[in-house]
Amino acid sequence: MSDVDYRQGATAVPGPHTANLADILERVLDKGIVIAGDIKIDLLDIELLTIRLRLFVSSVDTARKAGIDWWETDPALSSHAARCELRQENAELRDRVAALEAGDVNARTASERGL
Repeated sequence: MSDVDYRQGATAVPGPHTANLADILERVLDKGIVIAGDIKIDLLDIELLTIRLRLFVSSVDTARKAGIDWWETDPALSSHAARCELRQENAELRDRVAALEAGDVNARTASERGL
């Protein structure tokens, strides 16, 4: 039997199903993926440092379904949140100015008083 005859008679062995990067990325963003890990450094049974890492990769819609929407209230990431923060700061400053003009020596905002 020659090499040619052997190759012609061989059948292909099915391998694992391959997916391209776009399919994998679409599936991860659609379903979401959580990666969690802890790093702990001990010296003589004394805990010196613990770092907890949690990573949630998903689409915005999937994250909202999971109850995660912190980017909407972070002024560094949302122009709407930044405007709200500026409005709140502006209102507090107007209250302080009004209290000072009224002669209230102890005019302080609630945040300065720890409230």
